Amino acid sequence: MDHAKLDWRLASKATYLIHQRFRYDYPGPIRDLRHRLMIVPRLRHGDQRRIVQRLDVLPATTAVFGPDEFGNELAVVSIPHVDLCLEFEHWSIVERDTTYGEHRVGAGDLHDPRFRAQTRLTVADGDLQEVAHALRSAHPDPLELADAINAFVHATMRYAPDVTDVSTTAAAAFALRRGVCQDYAHVMLAIARACGLAARYVSGHLLGEAGTHAWVEILVPSAGEALVAAFDPTHGRRPSLGYLVVAIGRDYGDVAPTSGVFSAPYAGKLRAQKRVGVSAVEYAA
Repeated sequence: MDHAKLDWRLASKATYLIHQRFRYDYPGPIRDLRHRLMIVPRLRHGDQRRIVQRLDVLPATTAVFGPDEFGNELAVVSIPHVDLCLEFEHWSIVERDTTYGEHRVGAGDLHDPRFRAQTRLTVADGDLQEVAHALRSAHPDPLELADAINAFVHATMRYAPDVTDVSTTAAAAFALRRGVCQDYAHVMLAIARACGLAARYVSGHLLGEAGTHAWVEILVPSAGEALVAAFDPTHGRRPSLGYLVVAIGRDYGDVAPTSGVFSAPYAGKLRAQKRVGVSAVEYAA
């Protein structure tokens, strides 16, 4: 099915196939490789569920899967010797179903210090604290405040590749008023947490984009529970069926798709490919 022709406003359910390749080339052999992959979508996240997944590794080895502290699906690969090349190929099928209803979690998550405390990447400096104070004063309702922060970040930042990297802090990106999706997310997280909101970094896929995408979830008190409200400050909107969650964390550092360590006097060069397609769609009667 051509997803470009799909009307996301009318669809009630969609099934997706995600296919990814990662290849590292080295100028010589490496030893004692320990690699971490955060590319498998969460088993369940709100109206999204993972149906099946498969990971192939070359040189052939078995990955060890298990949940991390946030409930993400982490894959760890250990290889004592790699000649010149390391490859990962991953497939997963996930489904989103809007009839599931609102995404809610236990009220205890509202007070989880991991999503309230600032991290190295999300420290709010004086400028960000000033923005947080102004927005919090104008929007006492938590959900309205989250929406205002999303709109502010989208209006203030300008999308610009190659001016930041994954180690750039929210304060540095905000000073530039430029960056990419993880910078927008970090700036929103810094402001939201400075406002006293519980906020999580989300890594995933947006249909039509070549790389991974980042957005934010705000936890809002609601009827004795926590309502999980998602926001995409890069595009200035609420995520729809075209968004697929892979992992959540405090910031990018918790959810980096691929990272690792090895012994060698040189670095590797990474090449990555990704394709996300819609394999089935249902519409409400």
